[in-house]
Amino acid sequence: MLNDKITRIKESSVAEGKKLFWIFAYLWLLLGLFSVHKSIVLNQPNLIYHQGFAVINAALLAKVILVAEMLHVADNLNNRPLIYPIIFKSAIYSIILVSFYIIEETLIGMWLGKTAMESVPDVGGGSLKGSLVVGLMMFVVLIPFFALKELSRDLGDDRFYELFFVRRGTHSPPQS
Repeated sequence: MLNDKITRIKESSVAEGKKLFWIFAYLWLLLGLFSVHKSIVLNQPNLIYHQGFAVINAALLAKVILVAEMLHVADNLNNRPLIYPIIFKSAIYSIILVSFYIIEETLIGMWLGKTAMESVPDVGGGSLKGSLVVGLMMFVVLIPFFALKELSRDLGDDRFYELFFVRRGTHSPPQS
């Protein structure tokens, strides 16, 4: 009985770890590309420094997404056609991620001795338009992420894995 509980906890931990890894990998790819873009556009020589922050932010934001998924945030459209939950989740999670980024940066600034107003990050250059553009960019880049997650949910993780990572023609055809 105790061994069964330990086995279930291990299996659950491995499954959650895999989810966290893939969320982290996707966010790291995006945040890393954003930091490379920013370094090139602003002609900043410290690219490695920005990549370090991309890794840290990807890890923190991946945890935020995982916790939000565990709390079933934005799951109320799961029985509708795929486009609805994909767009809805992309919108909700982009708001969550931008909000957590602002909160995180504000808390870090306050920890470093700044006031709360001095600590609020200049998202998108500090203007309302810039902030909206950053939110829109986050929304757009989350669409493929949630599209793949929704397809995986509907097809099943094993079937989804086979379609992407097993040589075509070697897996069994879908049952009608």
